[in-house]
Amino acid sequence: MDAWVYGDFLCRNYILNSLSDTLYNVYSSAKTARALWESLEKKYKTEDAGLKKFIVGKFLKFKMVDSKTVMNQVQEFQMILHDLHAEGMTLSESFQVAAMIEKLPPLWKDFKNYLKHKRKEMGLEDLIVRLRIEEDNRLSKMKSGRLQIEAKANLMEQNGTTSNKRKHVDY
Repeated sequence: MDAWVYGDFLCRNYILNSLSDTLYNVYSSAKTARALWESLEKKYKTEDAGLKKFIVGKFLKFKMVDSKTVMNQVQEFQMILHDLHAEGMTLSESFQVAAMIEKLPPLWKDFKNYLKHKRKEMGLEDLIVRLRIEEDNRLSKMKSGRLQIEAKANLMEQNGTTSNKRKHVDY
């Protein structure tokens, strides 16, 4: 019996020691380690349900925007999927792929439609590879387009007159 009392004393104090000062004051009145553990579990298990709802809300509200790179947003989306999985909520891979395609930004509408009409089902990693390739292609097109525009803007020539007066032309 003494060994049990000593073990309970140690366990109770280990738990209390890990709490912040304000929580220590609240839970120090618990008589046994089991009572302490059950009261902590009762308090913080209810917040787990709130966490699940929060993560589901993040998943449903997540939308990709044109102002950020698609790959950064894909990583954000993967983190949300990881959080869902960590909370015990699993989604099939085909659902994850379809959701990611649906959340592509507005400027990717044509590519989104292309992916939707693919007959062969693809995995999440395959989709991410395709998105990376498409984004790289778009970035290289934008860079080459800018270079051409800049070159055209730099080809302006001035005539030899230094006067700002208008010349009169007879017809």
